[in-house]
Amino acid sequence: MKDKAGKELSFSEVIIKTIHRISSVILEFEVFLLHIVGHVPSHHIRRFFYRVSGIKIGNGSAIHMGARFYDPRHISIGKDSIIGEGIVLDGREKLTIGNHVDIASEVMIYNCQHDIQSFDFQPICEPVVIEDYVFVGPRVIILPGVTIKKGSVVAAGAVVTNDIEEYSLVGGIPAKVIGERKNRDLHYTLGRAAWFR
Repeated sequence: MKDKAGKELSFSEVIIKTIHRISSVILEFEVFLLHIVGHVPSHHIRRFFYRVSGIKIGNGSAIHMGARFYDPRHISIGKDSIIGEGIVLDGREKLTIGNHVDIASEVMIYNCQHDIQSFDFQPICEPVVIEDYVFVGPRVIILPGVTIKKGSVVAAGAVVTNDIEEYSLVGGIPAKVIGERKNRDLHYTLGRAAWFR
């Protein structure tokens, strides 16, 4: 038997590839089911199924409707964080979202991307960390390997390609510092999310 590149495979390589393919199909089916669950208009029901799938979700945190996941098992969300509608959360590598984080609608957080210089277009995966009290505006894209530090604000539509320092206000493509957050003594709570969103 040969692989897609035409290389002859040993029996053990065939077994390993078969097991890998079966586990990939199972994960794809799980992600499909989570996509359906994402349209149930109840935080409590969605949160239950998200936790069952392996997402760690702290007390008081909510993920609004229409969320998409690439692999739920490496996603961790702290307490009192609100994740907006239509978000994409990539868990193929570790994704850590802190406490009291407000992420607006249609944000895309990726921790894997293809190496365009690679001969076989291999993926490059790096963890993404969003620390406490961060606000991410609508339709922001966060790319692999980024850490957004405590109290930072990312303006709507920005593309974050590098780390963001504490209390920075960033915007643009790629995101650059455009200001700073004056209040550095952050102790607020986001409160309860609307039940049917």
